[in-house]
Amino acid sequence: MMPTAPVPPMSARASVRRTLGIARPASGRMAVATLLGAGAIAADIGLLGTAAWLISKAAQHPNEATLAVAIVAVQFFGLSRGFLRYKERLVGHDAAFRLLADVRVKVYQRLERLAPSGLPAFRRGDLLARMVQDVDSLQDLVLRVVPPFGIAVVVGVSTVVLMWWMLPAAAVILAGCLLLAATVVPWLTAALARRRESQFALLRGDLGAAMVDLTEGAAELIAFGAAEAHLRTIRTQDAGLTSIASASAGTAGVGLALTTLLAGLACWGCLMAGIPAVISGRLGGTELAVITLIPLAAFELVVGLPVATQALQRVRQGAARVFEVLDAPVPVPEPDLDEPLPDPPYDLEVRSAWASYRAAPFPALCDVDLSLSPGRRVAVVGPSGAGKSTLAAILVGFLPCDAGSITLSGVPTERLSGDDLRTVVGLVGQDAYLFDATVGENLRVGLRDATDEQLYSVLDRVGLAAWLDDLPRGLATEVGAHGGRLSGGQRQRLAVARALLADFPVLVLDEPAEHLDSAAADALTSDLLSITAGRSLVLVTHRLAGLEAVDEILVMDSGRVIERGTHDELLGQAGRYSDLWWEEMRSERHARLREGSAEHYQSPQPPPTTALRAVTLNEGSYAS
Repeated sequence: MMPTAPVPPMSARASVRRTLGIARPASGRMAVATLLGAGAIAADIGLLGTAAWLISKAAQHPNEATLAVAIVAVQFFGLSRGFLRYKERLVGHDAAFRLLADVRVKVYQRLERLAPSGLPAFRRGDLLARMVQDVDSLQDLVLRVVPPFGIAVVVGVSTVVLMWWMLPAAAVILAGCLLLAATVVPWLTAALARRRESQFALLRGDLGAAMVDLTEGAAELIAFGAAEAHLRTIRTQDAGLTSIASASAGTAGVGLALTTLLAGLACWGCLMAGIPAVISGRLGGTELAVITLIPLAAFELVVGLPVATQALQRVRQGAARVFEVLDAPVPVPEPDLDEPLPDPPYDLEVRSAWASYRAAPFPALCDVDLSLSPGRRVAVVGPSGAGKSTLAAILVGFLPCDAGSITLSGVPTERLSGDDLRTVVGLVGQDAYLFDATVGENLRVGLRDATDEQLYSVLDRVGLAAWLDDLPRGLATEVGAHGGRLSGGQRQRLAVARALLADFPVLVLDEPAEHLDSAAADALTSDLLSITAGRSLVLVTHRLAGLEAVDEILVMDSGRVIERGTHDELLGQAGRYSDLWWEEMRSERHARLREGSAEHYQSPQPPPTTALRAVTLNEGSYAS
């Protein structure tokens, strides 16, 4: 499917609101973490205030009983600060990890709904960055964005009230400095970071895509001399990320410097307000040390807010990229009310089906009919772009029909859930994916609890028993990424074995011999037709050898079925299939001549019909 239409951008306020809404499932644990963090900072303030009172009081040499309570309070605040900080980190990270797990599952479920025709809307490496790094960035919402503001409000108000009780003038000074540090400084750092942070997630996605292209396309890049240019692109992207990170650190430094400056102003302001109060007798000398040093601890409340606003900008960009995945339109919507699967055996009927890809100028399928009764085998042939793979896609529910109908034993497939449909109709594509795992693990994708005996049996059916016996580790042999340690024929046979193990009543094979040479392709096609005998089968192929064994052949061109019939009937019509057949025979003859074995090649004879046109070869001609 063509890339889906981009999701309209949200306003900044709506974006922030939706981003913050991500943390709603973790709100309970986040509230507990915020209270614990508030307690830890309150203990810091209590520790510094009590220590200031204790030191100034001790300088007056009072009796020890006067200092006993303060000594105990210092010990209490010192111990509780560490304990509360530890618990705050423990609960906060637990909330963050639960949130990440929840979001990652939602993203994966959406990708599952989009696959396979909706995934080309995203680049592979960029999609990986969204799934991993952008989702991971959301943990800052729970750890570095929401709690600092909550803690600042709870403890900041309490500290100002305490200062008001001791000296109202000092409370006003502290409140003003805290307010500036909590509003103006974060706003300034957010303004400085907004543009850079908006580029960070995009550039990180570009770098991820470039790295995937480098690792998976290394052979092609080296073969065509493009590796160095691709590496330069990666270096440029990495330098851009480094530059943004450095600039972000500079912005954080500006925020810290301004906050420190306001903290110093608050301390001096409280001292200047406290000295006249001490002279007038409204404030004791020991209390002067308390109101002077408390602002130092109180500013721990706001020192993290500039960093929090920077983190919010980065979280917003990561969340926006995650939302693009979650909001991407599903190519094939699930029915509102699933109908149960009909009972076997299954009849699959396609009537006047039309289908198209998003943004494509022309439909990919036009008025196609197909009848597949139990045990019937149909081959679909035609040139590239004829609509063969599109027909396979609508049969398994990967692409919806624009018009017409597809029924399974009389039930329209759009009324069945995709999972139910694909328990009946299975697909083996031309690029069937093999996981970077063992032979056995790849097979058990089709049947999770399959025994080793079942695996050996199905490999024997697809002609891989001798190959498996030669492997030193047997079923435990690693196949490599994308099955890279296997030949093309072995990969396809292993994929077919997996489908046979799943025991689909209806099997769709989409170009199973696409990447094989002629001899291997013909051998694989012949074996597939043999091992699928008695099973409903749709074989999409560009090779015509062996199609005498199928019940019907559909010849497609430009999305339409232009001919249909058995192999002999279509040869007798001297139409498109006949042309394709004799063209394939001519290619085979030329290949054998090049190999120097033409004397062993028996030239095929055209069927006895006056409608058959002459097929001219370089070495002679077959006449009707």
